[in-house]
Amino acid sequence: MQTPEPLGGTRPTSRDVARTAGVSQATVSLVLGDKWRGRVSERTAEAVRGAARELGYRPNLAARNLRLGRTRTAMLVVPALTNEFFAHVYTGAAAEAARHGFGVVLYPSPDGLGPARDPFASAQAALDGVIASSMATGALEAFRGTDLPLVMLDSDPAGPGAAAHVNLDVADGMRRVTDHLLGLGHRRFLHLASAAPSWTFDVRAAALAHALRGTEVRTVRSPLNVADAWEAAGRALDVPGPLPTAVICDDDILAVGVCKAARRLGLRVPEDLSVTGFDDMALATVVEPELTTVRLPAEDFGRRGMEALLAVLAGERPLPDTLPVALVPRGSSGPAPAA
Repeated sequence: MQTPEPLGGTRPTSRDVARTAGVSQATVSLVLGDKWRGRVSERTAEAVRGAARELGYRPNLAARNLRLGRTRTAMLVVPALTNEFFAHVYTGAAAEAARHGFGVVLYPSPDGLGPARDPFASAQAALDGVIASSMATGALEAFRGTDLPLVMLDSDPAGPGAAAHVNLDVADGMRRVTDHLLGLGHRRFLHLASAAPSWTFDVRAAALAHALRGTEVRTVRSPLNVADAWEAAGRALDVPGPLPTAVICDDDILAVGVCKAARRLGLRVPEDLSVTGFDDMALATVVEPELTTVRLPAEDFGRRGMEALLAVLAGERPLPDTLPVALVPRGSSGPAPAA
């Protein structure tokens, strides 16, 4: 069928889309405003979308936003973009937002880690909602009590104030790491834990303690950077008496610091010391040997967070969502050395 020429000039309108799809303008508005579910059929919705693509139609978002009283903008609050994980979270959230005609404003902590300074005093009027990492919850205090919906990432599902929670199964990830190392015969462990206060790291620590009960475990904390991890691990490994045979790290960044400290002390990885990380970012395959780690689906995490926020904005109450993780065994872990 030949596509009719747009009415009223070269820029196609919703009326042109309606005429091409054989539906009313009201149906076009429902479909392109993503409010069609339960009102029109999937077949009709696809016909409208197809007609819009065929005509090159783009809704006038500015006019629609004025009518709706919405800006179609969400804020993503993360501790830092210097951590590759959060860059991927943003990528996933922004891609999902774009599919629905939304934009994402990124608000990383100016200090790199810890609570971001309050962005809300000047931004509330320009936002439809907020997605926030549990590692940046300090930025949300001024937000409490406002009408902006909040979706929390990697945070306590029982915590108050959030309209929805999306989590990674970090407890299962830690269990997979400990099972892997126990299966290799390790019984003396060092846990290099993140010094950043966050629910996600508390959950990892609790899962590790439960899985390794009955073994020797020492915990040392470090900020999330290679230099501090190197120093902390160097002190923990340069002591008299039996050394740990495996170091379990809360993050790949910490694991790289451990590998550097081990090399400085003349310890071979994994022959003398197994080292594991958590995240599976690019850093995990840059070092030699490559890191055994837990793969976290960062982009999917961001996407699901945005899906939850869009559901809240549509008047739904999304259930808590937990994404699975996976162990990725590589060269940094091996059998425990003989006593």
